[in-house]
Amino acid sequence: MPARPVIYFICGAGLGSSLACQMEAEEVLSKAGIRAQLNHDGISSVASLKTDLLVSAENFKSQIDKYDLDPAITVVYLHNIVDKNEIAEKLVPAVEALEA
Repeated sequence: MPARPVIYFICGAGLGSSLACQMEAEEVLSKAGIRAQLNHDGISSVASLKTDLLVSAENFKSQIDKYDLDPAITVVYLHNIVDKNEIAEKLVPAVEALEA
């Protein structure tokens, strides 16, 4: 069985909105039958994370783009981090692409 993908949810401090997004994504991924290792953290940790996927709000894009991330890391930006439909539209295909 392949390893479960590692997904980090990123916000400013790594406490509030990243956890809220992670909880919504957990439901979405579960309904899609996707098992993944979910974590949340602050933007200051992005450069040192060992992950397959980063998920963050669009307003953090310019900050995340400043980091020299491993090109193998997929980054998904959300307009509304707690919108299950948007999470399903963007995150599910990104995870499925990793598993392909």
